[in-house]
Amino acid sequence: MDTAIDIALKFAGITVAFVVVLLIVAYTVLAERRVLGFIQGRLGPNRVGYGGILQPFADLLKFILKEDIVPDKSTRFIYFLAPVVATMAALMTMIVYPFGPEIRIPFTNITIPLVITHFDVGLLYVLGITSIGVYGIMLAGWSSNNKYSLMGGLRSSAQMISYELALGLSLIGVILLAGTLDLAQIVEHQSGWYGLRWNILFNPLGFVVYMIAAIAETNRVPFDLPEAETELVAGFHTEYSAMKFALFFLAEYINMFTVSMLATTLFLGGWNVPFAEAIFGRGTFLFGLVSAIGFLAKVIFFLFIYIWLRGTLPRFRFDQLMDFGWKVLLPMALLSIFITATAMYVAAQYFGVLI
Repeated sequence: MDTAIDIALKFAGITVAFVVVLLIVAYTVLAERRVLGFIQGRLGPNRVGYGGILQPFADLLKFILKEDIVPDKSTRFIYFLAPVVATMAALMTMIVYPFGPEIRIPFTNITIPLVITHFDVGLLYVLGITSIGVYGIMLAGWSSNNKYSLMGGLRSSAQMISYELALGLSLIGVILLAGTLDLAQIVEHQSGWYGLRWNILFNPLGFVVYMIAAIAETNRVPFDLPEAETELVAGFHTEYSAMKFALFFLAEYINMFTVSMLATTLFLGGWNVPFAEAIFGRGTFLFGLVSAIGFLAKVIFFLFIYIWLRGTLPRFRFDQLMDFGWKVLLPMALLSIFITATAMYVAAQYFGVLI
């Protein structure tokens, strides 16, 4: 049973994680607008604060002060519930990601694990919670009593359910390699070769499938069909305004952050930084700090990939999107499992090596 100190530490960890995630998400929006401006030969927001650094706070103030309009014919309870479901489902996964090793606080014997809570089936928890997010989008489209919103919600449901299957199968190779669903143990499994034994080296096809499916799961370009403004006004959130619209916006960017954290944890070694253990020594404060910074740097790299793709690729047609998910990505995910399992068997059987 947890002591009062353990409960206090977990509460503090949740608070810090919540604030850090919201700040990173806010500045991801600013970074996206600036990077897209650079790609398209324009400036982007640069007026509020030095270089536009206060723009996220100005956007938040705008959302708070805007009039909150509710359609007369909407199903009001579901209409208000939908953005809350989408946002909470996005936030709830943050508690299980190990963003660093256990560290010892300087000049004390107190060690702190750099994870809020530890589940033996952390990966299963993440997949289960993220799959709930589709309900928020689907309910938003239906409860608005707007045909365009309903079409956006249905598109999103079909897309997320289809690509969720490929996404889940793409992770089977990592589970085979690590032999566990525990995210902390999966990261530890990649700590060999001086922190360079990353799963992407042994399961590159699974990584490619995961990234494509994850981009589709988060409704981002080139898979942003649910929000296709030229076809559906604005998709499932057409009738939403003010803070409720902001919650959907927030949920999308938190999901991007979650996907990037999961990709880092499963394929890029998590918090393992090459040669950090050899230089600083395991368990030291500096080792923990460098590991946490390395984890964050990898996550930011994936967020940049999202932004880069948005400024580069055109949107699929809906039939192309569904065909690609079922006819291309799903077979690739199954092929990835077959290749990984075969390679592990051959390596163990004929070379006596455990991958």
